[in-house]
Amino acid sequence: MSAPTATPPPSRTGRPVARPTVLPELAFLEGPGSRWEELKRATRILVEFIRGFRQLHFVGPCVTVFGSARFPEGNRWYGLGVAVGEALARKGFTVMTGGGPGVMEAANRGAHEIGGRSVGVNIRLPMEQEPNPHVDRSVEFRYFFVRKVMLLKYSTGFVVLPGGFGTMDELFETLTLVQTRKIHDFPLVLMGRDYWKTMLAFLDEMAEAGTIDRKDLDLIKVTDDPEEAAEWVTSHGLARFGLGYVQPKRKWWLFER
Repeated sequence: MSAPTATPPPSRTGRPVARPTVLPELAFLEGPGSRWEELKRATRILVEFIRGFRQLHFVGPCVTVFGSARFPEGNRWYGLGVAVGEALARKGFTVMTGGGPGVMEAANRGAHEIGGRSVGVNIRLPMEQEPNPHVDRSVEFRYFFVRKVMLLKYSTGFVVLPGGFGTMDELFETLTLVQTRKIHDFPLVLMGRDYWKTMLAFLDEMAEAGTIDRKDLDLIKVTDDPEEAAEWVTSHGLARFGLGYVQPKRKWWLFER
């Protein structure tokens, strides 16, 4: 099956203005390509990783906040996102999000409005997701998997607010990494108890069926209190597991400023 193509807009005569081209992300998943194309693609991915490492190297101790892009200002979960951002910033954390609207914007806004550090790790999408206006630094990526690595790599803890497929993807991937000890017991806070209640009940059924261990449920802290969430990340990340942060020194010969 061939990869979907981008259909060019018609000209005034009704004819296409250009030949259809295969979207790069779709071509990546299509299967084996020519060796030259695969080398170019691998190089682009490497460059994207290096650019992310350089731009996020000095952002400070971060907590990543996940949540839906679809909740507007005035929604209860947007308000919770603002409160979470504020609470984390008061603890001295840089608040990192996916950089988009909704809950992500809310968490960045909460940190930014009280003078905290706020970072957005954005993704290039066909619908043109723009960085929200409350980030001090925005880094944009083409590939989802590179972006997800950045969100996890620079985090001391994770706070998950209500969201959809993307949020659940980030939640369960993070849980899998903690469960398999690819990352070491980083605190993971789930907020919005009534929103997640059906999912939490299903996780309990999974434990009853033996597909996960009962102790795996302890990997998640569930609360609706922003202050409790921030304190949990601080105490269970920095204190209990000995996680810390040492500000790296900037190297002038690497053009780091």
